[in-house]
Amino acid sequence: MKNNKREWLVLVNLHAGSQRGERDWPEIKKLLEKAGFDMHIVFTEYRNHALIMAKDLIEKEGFKKIIVVGGDGTFNEVINSVFKQNRFRTMEIKVGLVTVGIGNDWGRMYEIPESYEEQVEILKNEQFILQDIGVVKYEEARKEDNRYFANIAGMGYDALVAKKTNVMKQKGKGGAIVYLLNLISGLFQYKNTLLEIEADGKKIFSGKIFSMSIGICKYNGAGMMQLPYAVPDDGLFDVTVIRKISKYRIIKNIKNLYDGSFINMREVETFRGKKFTVISTPAHKLYLETDGESLGHSPLNFEVIPRAAKLIVRAKYAISD
Repeated sequence: MKNNKREWLVLVNLHAGSQRGERDWPEIKKLLEKAGFDMHIVFTEYRNHALIMAKDLIEKEGFKKIIVVGGDGTFNEVINSVFKQNRFRTMEIKVGLVTVGIGNDWGRMYEIPESYEEQVEILKNEQFILQDIGVVKYEEARKEDNRYFANIAGMGYDALVAKKTNVMKQKGKGGAIVYLLNLISGLFQYKNTLLEIEADGKKIFSGKIFSMSIGICKYNGAGMMQLPYAVPDDGLFDVTVIRKISKYRIIKNIKNLYDGSFINMREVETFRGKKFTVISTPAHKLYLETDGESLGHSPLNFEVIPRAAKLIVRAKYAISD
């Protein structure tokens, strides 16, 4: 690192968790200082700012240890900075998270505790997993783009709820209640989408879907277990497709989203694979979100990058260094 100034890059999103980041940052900073972290601290100011800053600081200053103080969206931005920088191999950069967001679904996968003191202790231990990462190519404004993700990409109804929630966040309104209201209102706005899905070159599905999830870990939507059998370092995506379904059936079974048992419903299919292609008709685009961040739409091409990210986790999930 240039001049050996600081060991850890700390990116702080004060707006995360409906301003919870701003309220709790003084406490978190004291805990990090008490634990002896040698830190260069920067604050995000707008969407994708963490991606831009982290990429720049990795390439110019040589940071290889990063702490994210934020939610799943900020974490996603930093993961993208790791995979879009050109100085180090991705697994040379160690990333940890202090969860101050609303969903905290990536942390839920690894049973990251709510206590900041315990979270800082996990960071201090620096034990890690080499986790798979997903990358998706999508279309936006008639141009192809791509995004990396450490947790789950959601499509259809999931993407609509994420978009509605993100719009509310930009207006300063967030929290679990807002998300729940968007879940309900989205039911009456979303129209099932006709699409085709290919897995590793073979067509596996054709028909109308309500929602689709593809990912590395188990949870999204603030605790919904969309991919109950996902293993984060097996080199495979897990996929859940909910076919066309009545609003009554959704409301009746919504509680089953939280323990994963909804996959036993007749309208649900699950798949596994390394590469997935999703194609819909031009008139019925399938929209996308990754780790809660609203993106573009179909056609979509997903590919898993095995064991490519070094992420700090609890000891029970870690591998030996």
